[in-house]
Amino acid sequence: MEKKYFIITILTALIICCGSAGKKALFSFKETTDGVELTENGQKVFFYQKAPKKAPGNASFNNYLHPVYNLKGEVITEEFPSDHFHHRGIFWAWHQIYINEANLGDGWMMESFSQEVSGIKTKADKKAARLNATVLWKSSKWMDGQPFLQEETSIIVYPAEENLRIIDFEIVLKPLVAGIRFGGSDDEKGYGGFCVRVPLPESTVFTSENGPVIPQNLQIKAGPWMDISAFHNNSTQKSGVAILCHPSVPNYPATWILRQRASMQNIVYPGREPVNLDKPVMLKYRVIIHNGDAASIDLQKLQSDYSN
Repeated sequence: MEKKYFIITILTALIICCGSAGKKALFSFKETTDGVELTENGQKVFFYQKAPKKAPGNASFNNYLHPVYNLKGEVITEEFPSDHFHHRGIFWAWHQIYINEANLGDGWMMESFSQEVSGIKTKADKKAARLNATVLWKSSKWMDGQPFLQEETSIIVYPAEENLRIIDFEIVLKPLVAGIRFGGSDDEKGYGGFCVRVPLPESTVFTSENGPVIPQNLQIKAGPWMDISAFHNNSTQKSGVAILCHPSVPNYPATWILRQRASMQNIVYPGREPVNLDKPVMLKYRVIIHNGDAASIDLQKLQSDYSN
């Protein structure tokens, strides 16, 4: 009898221990001098680049995600590719930055412009992992490099599901001085804002709520979400990335700059004409990394869930 009770006691203890372990966070952050890595159950999710990283040429870049991984643990973003040295994973940037009529530099190319990640806070539990970054925008052309804008960015990752992983981006731009204006490229394309740089094999297909989309040179009106899927890494199954726009974004549903080869994909804000930043603005986007193509997941429902 004593042996029986001993076995029951051990089994009970194991059940309690396993139950306690199950309550631990699925996510884990690891911070280094260069940035922050997020893992889920030991599998890498992304790396946030905190410290300026030198690209080929003279510019250095930070405040972006690379590498970003798919559900198989494969890298799905590109950093400093030979066709565009300034492209960097998942990033958000603008060419035109002014205070009144004074040009402060180029945040896309990082010319006369820098971003200081002054603070990072992370939190992980079973429901989500959150990285909050405070980023100070500075220019060598303004007040000896004093910050003129404070960016508060939150990156929220939800537990991976069978076929997809959801990552939310909330980018708040807070003016620290009066007269700030910012915009996209000063040309007919007007690109700028939230961008994703992923490999583009010949099998790449773009899909919106109205079906397949053929990239054009100029902006395309295609609805609030866009999927980019292809056969990657010699796989026999497609995988992809979808970008969703939240209805609270000022130009919802935003237009798209899409490229079939060797470039980034951009959901445009605000466009060629600079907008006044007289009060904080929040830009909210959702990235869905998934197995299969656009038809493999219900993107209309996922957009509806996000909107609600």
